[in-house]
Amino acid sequence: MTEYITVFKDWVISLGEKHEVDPLVLGSLYLISKIGFFIFLAWLLKNLKVKKAILIPLLFASLSFSLPYLYLVIAGRNISIWVYLFIGLMFIYGGFSIWKKITIKPSRLS
Repeated sequence: MTEYITVFKDWVISLGEKHEVDPLVLGSLYLISKIGFFIFLAWLLKNLKVKKAILIPLLFASLSFSLPYLYLVIAGRNISIWVYLFIGLMFIYGGFSIWKKITIKPSRLS
């Protein structure tokens, strides 16, 4: 089992070197961004409930969601076109699903 972990670690490090991206920075940004995303999304929903402005929490949630992917796009080199397409589709789908979640009216409990 240890040799599989070593092979996987070496593969990830070689990918990072090939694309000039630090895997530790990318992984850290990914974990931190998801925590921040949920915090800002909760703030957004709270503001929606009390009918306050939602622009700032929405911008922070969007920025938090996209941090690791922005790092990959800015710092990465020799990345396949399908990765850029995947990131773009993920942004479109993420924006659409968030829009659906915050605009849906809660059904009445009977």
